[in-house]
Amino acid sequence: MGLVAVEGMCFHGFHGFYEEERILGAKYMIDVYVETNFTKASAEDDLHGTINYEAIHLTAKSEMKRSVKLLETLATRIANNLKSQFENLIHIKIRVSKINPPLGGEVARAFVELDFNHKASCPKTKRPFLCYKDKNCWCKQVRVNEETQVLLKKKYKGCLSPDALKFYSV
Repeated sequence: MGLVAVEGMCFHGFHGFYEEERILGAKYMIDVYVETNFTKASAEDDLHGTINYEAIHLTAKSEMKRSVKLLETLATRIANNLKSQFENLIHIKIRVSKINPPLGGEVARAFVELDFNHKASCPKTKRPFLCYKDKNCWCKQVRVNEETQVLLKKKYKGCLSPDALKFYSV
């Protein structure tokens, strides 16, 4: 396992609960830490086998252009966007800081930090696998009969690994 990180990305954005914040804007700093397995990428010297830190920056920059009220929403959007781009994203931590927030006094920054761990253990095979547990999850791409899905979820109480699902695919 390895860590790909981009720290201190600075942007001007129009986020905040109060209308004035969304009109005037403020300075933001974003830090993103992504755990992935880049053994193959490093052995083959191939960018496609790892998490591209340029893509992390472009994703943060793109999401900063979409005004939201909460830093939590902004961090979640960045995480979801990255999950849709990279299927080998094991763990992601995102910190979004608002520099000099308007709190009526001198405050260096306010931040939220979200931590998403996508490691799971297959209830059937007991082997580890990645599970995003949302619409970005790879298992949404595996075609399994709807009735079979209901029975599997009931029996195993969770997502199954790719190895286990292959047996049931149509």
